[in-house]
Amino acid sequence: MGMEMRLNLKLSQQLVMTPQLQQAIKLLQLSRIELVELVREEMLENPVLEDDIELGSTNPEKEMVDSQSTAADPPVTEAAVSEPSDGGDAQETQEGPAAGEIDWENYLENYQNSAPASGGVRTSDDDLPSLEQTLTKTESLEDHLRWQLRMSDLTDAQKEIGELIIGNIDRNGYVKDSPIEDMAAEAECTIDEVEAVLMKIQGFDPVGVGARNLAECMYIQAVHYGQDDDLLVKMIRSHIGNLEKKNYQAIARDLKESLEEIYEAAKVIIEFDPRPGRQYSSDEPVYITPDVYIHKVGDKYFVVPNDDGLPKLKISNFYRSAMGGTDAKQYLQDKLRSAQWLIRSIHQRQRTIIKVTESILKFQREFFEKGVTHLKPLILRDVAEDIGMHESTISRVTTNKYLHTPQGIFELKFFFNSGITRTNGDDLASQAVKSKIKKIISDENPKKPFSDQKIVDQLKEGNIHIARRTVAKYREQLGILSSSKRKQVF
Repeated sequence: MGMEMRLNLKLSQQLVMTPQLQQAIKLLQLSRIELVELVREEMLENPVLEDDIELGSTNPEKEMVDSQSTAADPPVTEAAVSEPSDGGDAQETQEGPAAGEIDWENYLENYQNSAPASGGVRTSDDDLPSLEQTLTKTESLEDHLRWQLRMSDLTDAQKEIGELIIGNIDRNGYVKDSPIEDMAAEAECTIDEVEAVLMKIQGFDPVGVGARNLAECMYIQAVHYGQDDDLLVKMIRSHIGNLEKKNYQAIARDLKESLEEIYEAAKVIIEFDPRPGRQYSSDEPVYITPDVYIHKVGDKYFVVPNDDGLPKLKISNFYRSAMGGTDAKQYLQDKLRSAQWLIRSIHQRQRTIIKVTESILKFQREFFEKGVTHLKPLILRDVAEDIGMHESTISRVTTNKYLHTPQGIFELKFFFNSGITRTNGDDLASQAVKSKIKKIISDENPKKPFSDQKIVDQLKEGNIHIARRTVAKYREQLGILSSSKRKQVF
């Protein structure tokens, strides 16, 4: 068989993800905080980018560039970015001391002679801020325990074991799953030595720290507060599960005590803290800044983007004027092209968020008028078809974006819910059903809480037919306990 070479023409289509397109997709799914961080990084790496807010009239560079104009630069548009500036080069003219130049030596000498002595304002140490007010971060549970370990009378070898134990205590104050045997092997000591140090740590603050389970945590607190009578200790050691379920009758039968005695002991146990380490939680509060506002003026709603805190990017006039040079022309062109695309991508991101929000407003208008119970079923495809975009784009837009409404602040994904079919009337969103379940439970008698089946029956009266397991699932998602655990016995 002979071999030969041929030339064939073939026409095909394929999607090429350019770096610019990848950047636009990345910007679309970033949260507001992540977007600000990314823009700050780009401003550090790209000298062509400037924040128009940070450049005031006192900025020397801005004064040097805009010396022929007293007005501030207009907002950057796509046309303005694409066209280079043809203004003249700015030059510094410092051929001698300016007329208003300050004599720093004379100024410092006069300042030293006239300045009050240090501490002349405060007359006592009471006016000084406390040590806690000068700390840069809150004290963690581990730091608090290590400080107490250093202040204890343990030997150096025991303190090394204590460091190992503290490292195995979780944020709630419990020793992690790592058994005592493993810690003894790692510290190269006996199990009794580890047990002795652990018992010492269990006497540290907060009370109950260092326990290996809930029963031990409750017992440590009972001993500390002098409440370790026989009945209470038996309840903690043998019936912690029944205490959690509030099955006091079973405890009374097993311990052969009256129900009143069990109630009195249970009241004491309820006052104990099951998670002693949570008061030293190092979690910082996360404040939500909405990306979009919906304002109601009369009978109309208006969608307004929230640009507060976002850098107002512009192209530096200084580097525009430097484009005429030959040495760095290619470098500046690349940076200018990158800055132009970033500004366009951010503007496109804002426009897309506004479009999606306006579409949500159209579908969920009753929610903005009447509240969560009037939320309608909505899927990504509905909004995608309404504004002519792909579902994946809608998914990226609604990720980690928040909307400020007359009803409160909600994530954009909140408005997308599956539907619950009703026999008569329109379908109801699952979020609206959760709201109704929460309302039913909030109105119940605490001593006779509704079971899941009772909640199902009440929902049927409102023409909402769902299964009992669905009610249990929604209740767990809302963080609501079962009826047996919600019941108030005393």
